[in-house]
Amino acid sequence: MKQVTAAVLLIGDEVLSGRTQDKNLQQIAQFLAPLGINISECRVVPDVEEEIVDAVNTLRAKADYVFTTGGIGPTHDDITADSIARAFGVGIDVRADALAIIEHWYEKTGTPLTESRKRMARIPDTASLIENPVTGAPGFQTGNVFTLAGVPKIARGMLEDIAHRLEGGAVTRSRSVKGEGLREGDIAVQLGELQSEYPDVSIGSYPYFLELQDGKLRRGTQLVVRATDETRLDAVIDRIIALVKGLGHEPELA
Repeated sequence: MKQVTAAVLLIGDEVLSGRTQDKNLQQIAQFLAPLGINISECRVVPDVEEEIVDAVNTLRAKADYVFTTGGIGPTHDDITADSIARAFGVGIDVRADALAIIEHWYEKTGTPLTESRKRMARIPDTASLIENPVTGAPGFQTGNVFTLAGVPKIARGMLEDIAHRLEGGAVTRSRSVKGEGLREGDIAVQLGELQSEYPDVSIGSYPYFLELQDGKLRRGTQLVVRATDETRLDAVIDRIIALVKGLGHEPELA
């Protein structure tokens, strides 16, 4: 089964400034993983059309799917829809299908539909709508690019209308081994050799430090193995367990 990849493009000055803490990358990755789609790249760009267009065109040529978040609201700096239209070389205007959804939503909630809110119905030509069960205003799909809202709760709701549009690949499995008291440097050489022997398996090494109540420090290393072939995954895990034991530590499967 082939490897299927996705890229995430986070759009917004507020993300770059640190005013907004991004949660979308994590929830998109978690949503895609069971479908056999792995995130291969993530970029963050400001609310600048040239930057958005360049990033979209670069990422959609590299990855099977691209997910953008942010910049499709009602304000002047919400320029993602225009940028997507420019990236694909198509027109953009208020679309009747999108406007009907927004009109129905605002009528249902008793909220005035202002001209600025109608901006959320501006959809690139040829794009298909993505349902928004949280606030009504739809996202949209243009080619292999899915354009979602920036608010995490809204973006997550939109993902439910995307899964059926995706062609998944081999699902990546993950297992890990903890070595209490194990330092990264103690096992670095052996892990490098193991990685060379199993190039199709991802082996990650992550030290951890826990401060105890008496002020002492509890440390160790967690070794995370990821692969699409479960037999290869188990073989590497068994080798790592043996390595940890050989270095005098008790391995703990996590």
